[in-house]
Amino acid sequence: MDIRKVKKLIEMLENSNLEEIEIQEGEESVRLVKSNGSAPKLQQQSIVVPQENLAVSAQPVTEETEVAPKDSNSINSPMVGTFYASASPGAKPFISVGDVVQEGDVVCIVEAMKMMNEIKSEFSGTVLSVNVENSEPVEYGQSLFEISK
Repeated sequence: MDIRKVKKLIEMLENSNLEEIEIQEGEESVRLVKSNGSAPKLQQQSIVVPQENLAVSAQPVTEETEVAPKDSNSINSPMVGTFYASASPGAKPFISVGDVVQEGDVVCIVEAMKMMNEIKSEFSGTVLSVNVENSEPVEYGQSLFEISK
């Protein structure tokens, strides 16, 4: 189970009236229990990862705290879900680096709970960067694109 999912579950438990939550995804399971109103503690976690899924990345791990250039606007994900750059597999992406977008243009789709949600630009400008790969999970508030001011 992705650590981002576990962190999101912890946040959800902290902000709810629930005392505990247990999630099972295939052979992986996580159980979170609140203790005396404090932050929830991870009670149990059993993860089985097949050997063929283990890979060492040559890229350094970076935090998602990158600061956007001051001369740009960030389009952020309004929900947790899966990012899609195009309307269908193999189709041309909605936008690419260097494209000019207008306020209200559809820039991507975020799938959440089997619903395809069109994400529209809140800004007009030129696309400076695409910060997410196609079919990658995204968090609430995560920067998807940088648009010039």
